[in-house]
Amino acid sequence: MKWRARLGDKYVILALTFVVVILFDQWTKYLVHSRFRWGESVNLVTHFFALTYVRNSGAAFGLLHRAPAWFRDPFFIVVPLVAMVVISILFHRLEARQRLTAWSFSLILSGAIGNLIDRLRFGYVIDFLDFHWKEFYHWPAFNVADSCIVVGVALMFLQSLLHGDRKS
Repeated sequence: MKWRARLGDKYVILALTFVVVILFDQWTKYLVHSRFRWGESVNLVTHFFALTYVRNSGAAFGLLHRAPAWFRDPFFIVVPLVAMVVISILFHRLEARQRLTAWSFSLILSGAIGNLIDRLRFGYVIDFLDFHWKEFYHWPAFNVADSCIVVGVALMFLQSLLHGDRKS
C-alpha cells in the first residue's frame, strides 16, 4: 500500500515524467538529427503524416523565427527559464491531492526543458512530426517535447472544465 501512495506523490510524478519525457524526446531528436539531412522528409502515411527534419529557431509554430538573432537567441533562453521557475514554485505549492495538476505541470516543465536543451546545444529546436492534408495544408512540424507541453496544457484546461473553482 505504501508504494501506491508514493507513486501518487507529486515529486515522484515529476521525476518519472521528467526522466521519460527527456529521454524519449532527446532520443527521437538524436535519431532525426543523425539519420536525416536537414529538410529531408519520409512519408509514412501518404497525404497525412511524414517525418521531416526541421530546425526551428523560433517559438511554437515558428513564431519570431525571423527576429534578429541578438534578440531571439537570448529571448528563447530567458523566457523558458523564467517560466520554469514560476512552474516550479507553483508545483511546490500543490497539495497532495492535486495529482492532475502535478501531471500537467510535470509534462509542461519536462517539455520546456527538452526544447531548452536543443536551444542550448544547437541554437534551434529539432522538429520532425509533420502532419498535413495532401499538399493543401501543413500543420507546423513539432516534436515530443512540444507534444508534452500541449498535453499538459490540455490537462489543465480539462481540469478547469471539470472542477471549476475547486482544487483537484
